Amino acid sequence: MEVVIISGLSGSGKNTALKALEEAGFFVMDNLVPDLWDRMFDQALGHGIQKYAFTVDARMWAFLDNLENHLQHFMKRSNARVLFLEASEDVLLQRYNLTRRKHPLGERSLLMDFHREKEMLACLREAADLVVDTTELSEKQLARKVEQIFSIHSKFTLRLFSFGFKHGVPRDADLVLDVRGLPNPFYDPQLRPMTGLDEGVRKYVFTPEARAYYETLVHFLKSTLDLAEKAGRRAYTVAIGCTGGRHRSVTITETLMADLEAYNPQLKDHRDIQKGEY
Repeated sequence: MEVVIISGLSGSGKNTALKALEEAGFFVMDNLVPDLWDRMFDQALGHGIQKYAFTVDARMWAFLDNLENHLQHFMKRSNARVLFLEASEDVLLQRYNLTRRKHPLGERSLLMDFHREKEMLACLREAADLVVDTTELSEKQLARKVEQIFSIHSKFTLRLFSFGFKHGVPRDADLVLDVRGLPNPFYDPQLRPMTGLDEGVRKYVFTPEARAYYETLVHFLKSTLDLAEKAGRRAYTVAIGCTGGRHRSVTITETLMADLEAYNPQLKDHRDIQKGEY
């Protein structure tokens, strides 16, 4: 089992690092008390968990008296890797001023709390496989750095599904596309019982004018998905709707699955394909 301990100074980005590991498939826990490290490790093994990460920081100050012994014992058992995050005092002060948070030690000035915190976590910093200074890193940059450190290759995923407007607009889509302007196979008695999965329906929908519209749609989607990926998104959901969700939206969704292959498309569902179209 791969085990990662994330520690560091308050405000240095531990939550961002933990979230990056969670999105990469790690089972994560925030601020696990040292007395429970062994028990949680055994539980994770028993449940077949392959990747496990947790944070340790000054918020558990009351339980850190024997931290060094706990750490030495646990490292021998688990062969855990330790990632320690820090930042300059000026940047930590700035981050605290922006959020107006109280330092977990919070009994003295912030600078005095930072110094005490460093002393409390010194054994973790000394044991760290990697010490990362986040002074110049944004949250997105830190997340990408964590992915690089642990050789995580998070592939962008495009989720597609079709629906019918008459059955309600989905609320879980990042983008909703309306293809009701395309030729409607419902008005052909032979095509009406079919679905957008049938070749006859596909040929009916894709007139030359519809093909031109579709090409514009693909260009728009590629630009949108590129921006989403650059912004740090790991998944993006697009819903394609026609009147009833049986013909046009299904055809367009299936065609997009092939034409947007570079974005790792996954078909969520043809939500209303069995409900018919008026």
